[in-house]
Amino acid sequence: MADLSNLAGLGSDPSGEIDSSASSANNRSLRLAEKEKRKGEADPFGLAVKYLSQVEAGTVVRGNDELERNMLVVETVALSKGLPSEVITVLLDLALSLNAGTGNCARVLKFLIPATVVPQEAIVKGVSWLCVGKMPMNAQVLFVRWVLTVFDLIDCKDNLRSIYGFIFSFVTEENLCPFICHLLYLLTMREHVHPYRVRKLLDIQAKMGRQPFLTQLLALYKVFRPDLVTLSLPSRVRVSVFITSLAELCSSARCMLYSIFLRNFKVITCFQLPAQMGSLLGSALALHYLDCVQDESASLRLNFWLGHSLQEEFLLCPVDGSSDNTSEACRFLSTILFSQQFLQEGFSSTESFLYKFLSVWDGCLLRPQILDLLSDIPLMPSFYMHKLLFEPLKQLYFTSTVFFKVCMVLLFFFLSVCLTMTLSGFMDSVMELVRFVGLLASEGLRLENCHVLLLNQTLAFYETVCDMFLKYSLPLIIMPPAGVFYPALFATDSVSVDRLGYIMYRYRKNLTLAKKQEQQREQTFHISRNTYKEFNRNLQAMVNSMWNSWWCIPGSDIEIDKDLISLSKVPEPWCRFDLIHHPALFSYAIEFHQRTGKYWNWYMEFLFNQGFDGLNNFIQTNTGHSSGLSSQDDRQPTSQP
Repeated sequence: MADLSNLAGLGSDPSGEIDSSASSANNRSLRLAEKEKRKGEADPFGLAVKYLSQVEAGTVVRGNDELERNMLVVETVALSKGLPSEVITVLLDLALSLNAGTGNCARVLKFLIPATVVPQEAIVKGVSWLCVGKMPMNAQVLFVRWVLTVFDLIDCKDNLRSIYGFIFSFVTEENLCPFICHLLYLLTMREHVHPYRVRKLLDIQAKMGRQPFLTQLLALYKVFRPDLVTLSLPSRVRVSVFITSLAELCSSARCMLYSIFLRNFKVITCFQLPAQMGSLLGSALALHYLDCVQDESASLRLNFWLGHSLQEEFLLCPVDGSSDNTSEACRFLSTILFSQQFLQEGFSSTESFLYKFLSVWDGCLLRPQILDLLSDIPLMPSFYMHKLLFEPLKQLYFTSTVFFKVCMVLLFFFLSVCLTMTLSGFMDSVMELVRFVGLLASEGLRLENCHVLLLNQTLAFYETVCDMFLKYSLPLIIMPPAGVFYPALFATDSVSVDRLGYIMYRYRKNLTLAKKQEQQREQTFHISRNTYKEFNRNLQAMVNSMWNSWWCIPGSDIEIDKDLISLSKVPEPWCRFDLIHHPALFSYAIEFHQRTGKYWNWYMEFLFNQGFDGLNNFIQTNTGHSSGLSSQDDRQPTSQP
């Protein structure tokens, strides 16, 4: 009976199962809600960013505790870790749209510190907000200063350059002009230089005077279009003033970002200058402070102390070579290097010290640090560069080991790249540098019996030089001297010969384009006839020796007396440097002959499949020969290796 009553009870309350199910669903909803709550508590930053992305125009700002709370969460993360790129986009749009008010616009821009990169689309959209004209002037200035500060972190600049005209339109704003000129200086390419822009800058200069930011932007325009700008190049003093003004632009922008850090470090103001001046070097926080306060007297005292210390340690009491003294001096110079790289500018006292130290330097003591400091030397006209830099280094170069010579060529390689990419307007400095390296390399190769390491480093230098017109839009084409060209042509290593092939191939490309533009009157500069003659002479020598098996041409640079050649008793000496018998390629010819056969085109295919892209391009461009396999009828037998 008990069993039956239980069964009856179940049957008598049909709603029991439904109540149980509803209760279970309720519990599940509560659990999910609790889980979401805990998730929000675990990721307040994500919720704060989501909230700020949904702030609309007209939102009440004053007394809005929720807005302030979320803003504070994001600000705390930004100052401690930096912000992801997608958050940068959201917050920049929030700030410049003024949806959160004018006060919060400045606040956001001051803590908008990227953790990785800055999306260029965020900057482009920011410029569009600038064009709307809603922002007050101080917010506009703050935005452009922020762009300058994070410029190197922008993931790509193509779209920014495509709106160059919109950015240029703001040069007429007196408060924005210095910062806009700096931004234009970083973005300018040859296609951006037009007569109306030059006229506009000259008009502004007539009203404002010869301001450094205007002068240097015009100087950059002159590099690309010398026919449009009649501006005379500034003197070395004015260049230094401009470098200082650019540093001020950068440092003032950095000041905006980092000033909030300094509020918590009141102790910095207790530095006793100049007694404790050395404690500034190597300390990122202290250097921030020095950069932000823009105290001219502090900078002067730092330079005075630094110059005095360098003179005492290295000029009056030179390092004796003991391990303790050397390691201490190494740490000191490394600290200076760190400080200069951190501030993105060199100390004038370091520059003065280097010019004096080079006259007594043996080329070995603290070589890595000295060469690194030399690479930080600012731009200067060729006269000063030759007198202060080239002459003492030339003496060192000729009396040093081959490895120091390689380091020297490497140093000048980096200097040439910096000069070329900054496009400073010092064409004479670039030309002087390239010719000086050609002289050093020629003599160095002669003294070191064409050492393969020195030769390859020299060719790496000329791989940059040969493309200065095409890659960097510099109106300069400077051929390598014979002391570099012929050691590479007759080198015993295949890498050097292949690199020479690539260099000659790129020289032809650059000269062809320069000639075409000159004929179409697209440029005012003129490539000299001597340059074409040098190229044609080198081209003839290379084609004749490697392709035509006729290297000893009467009247050429490498003409050798026939009687002297006969004394060598080398059979068929005229073909000793063709693609088969060349010392750098002979091993490939033997391998091909042993493995395959004697067909010329097959050998060419085999040779170029070894990775000699430079030679391949050179041969195809200058002989019309294709590296593809020809038909059976076109095959010609090679001579016997």
